[in-house]
Amino acid sequence: MRQDRFLIGILTGIGALVVLALAVYFLRRGGLDYVPEDTPQGVVQNYIVALQRRDYERAYRYLGNIPNRPDLAGFRNAFLSYLDREVALTGIEIGEVSLSASGSSARVYLTILRGGRGPFDQGYRENYTAELAQEDGQWKLQNMPYPFWSYDWVQPLPAEPVKPSP
Repeated sequence: MRQDRFLIGILTGIGALVVLALAVYFLRRGGLDYVPEDTPQGVVQNYIVALQRRDYERAYRYLGNIPNRPDLAGFRNAFLSYLDREVALTGIEIGEVSLSASGSSARVYLTILRGGRGPFDQGYRENYTAELAQEDGQWKLQNMPYPFWSYDWVQPLPAEPVKPSP
């Protein structure tokens, strides 16, 4: 009888630890929210929040006039096909901003958190920058790190093939 109470006490303690670990794990995963768009950090944060909420129209509005800018359908399809899964599994910390001397371009320092999905896996951190420029008085994204940006959007357009003359 005494051994049964001891075993029940151990199992109850283990159960309480599991519940506590799950509560800490789920409560520490705070999400970002929309902020004013008048700073480079605000634009970066709102772009990421829009992607996390799958509001592709809003996220698309933050793109600048880059040479390989996709149309809205192409932008949405890039995330629906493969980038969306990566965005959901990636954490991000938005850091300081560095403005150019003219104040017309900026870099926002980002820390991307990858992995770390298990209770004992810390994952790893990578430092990147987001590049923005002022267009018509608003900050617009020129480049972001993967998975918040498609590699195709920064590649030069292929040259048209030259047709041989007959």
